[in-house]
Amino acid sequence: MITLAARPTSARNRSGTRTGRRVAVTVAAALVLLLTVLASFALGSRQLGIDQVWHALVAPDGSDASTIVRELRMPRTALGLAVGLALAVAGVLFQALTRNPLAEPRILGISAGASFGVVLAISVFGVGTLAGYVWFGIAGALIAGLLVFAIATRAREGASPVTLALVGAALDASLASGVYALLSIDARTFEEYRFWVVGGLAGRDLSVAAQVLPFVLAGLVLAALVARGLDALALGDDVARGLGHRIGLVRLGGGLAAVLLTGAAVAAAGPVAFVGLAVPHLARALVGADHRWTLAVSALLGPALLLAADIVGRLVAPPGEIPAGIVTALIGAPLLAVLVRRARVVTA
Repeated sequence: MITLAARPTSARNRSGTRTGRRVAVTVAAALVLLLTVLASFALGSRQLGIDQVWHALVAPDGSDASTIVRELRMPRTALGLAVGLALAVAGVLFQALTRNPLAEPRILGISAGASFGVVLAISVFGVGTLAGYVWFGIAGALIAGLLVFAIATRAREGASPVTLALVGAALDASLASGVYALLSIDARTFEEYRFWVVGGLAGRDLSVAAQVLPFVLAGLVLAALVARGLDALALGDDVARGLGHRIGLVRLGGGLAAVLLTGAAVAAAGPVAFVGLAVPHLARALVGADHRWTLAVSALLGPALLLAADIVGRLVAPPGEIPAGIVTALIGAPLLAVLVRRARVVTA
């Protein structure tokens, strides 16, 4: 009897230790994000002190520091928060839905859909501003995502991970061909598209962040609702059904969340690489495979990584800068290699 009583106590202790560690990691990730946001306001071709940043935020006086903070660095920081969060959470969702650790936001053709929408806006409708063609990018991503799920559900085995990946790859290739065809016949479209496709936060104002924010919030709500279902899907469809989960609804909700998040992020900042691929792996290495914790930590580390890349891009070649999308690729590739090298099986 004594032995039997000791086992549940030991299990509770292990569970409490695991939860405490996850809380500590989440708090640490939040602090990292806060420090990165402060650095985003303070660092650039002109360095500012924290006191100058604070004064510019709470009591702007028209000084050079206030102008730099409020008109240049605040919009790109706000957009970096939204885009980094969206890409990281979408990466978690795509990897869970496809059961593919290499899945990222472009895996279902979502990024290609956004690219096609942007090119169509520039070449056919003559839209010449980023704030104008953000809507076309979001619409293209949504249509591409819905098309992938519509085709996959008609397959014999339904919208399985393999079917989704294959249909997404096929759609990605088709849309990419359409993008290149439009670019090859219109030089003006190529010049406009070249600025967007590199991926970055420069040149965007607060209106762009405001445009994509509703889609990001909707995607986050859906992701939170399907988090437990994603844990069950990781055990296999039969086990998930046995646990009482409606896997069709979980996949639909998770897929819609991923499409909303990816469409909003890619439309606003371009196809930023590696955030949606590397951050979920880092989050799982820190807090385990429970999707509630993985989503929460990814939502903090994603914007921290993107803002850090943006800061590095500003500092390496002043007064010019390297777009954040290029820096994330340079940072993300070795980071992912290290994570894969040190990979271990984690449990919820």
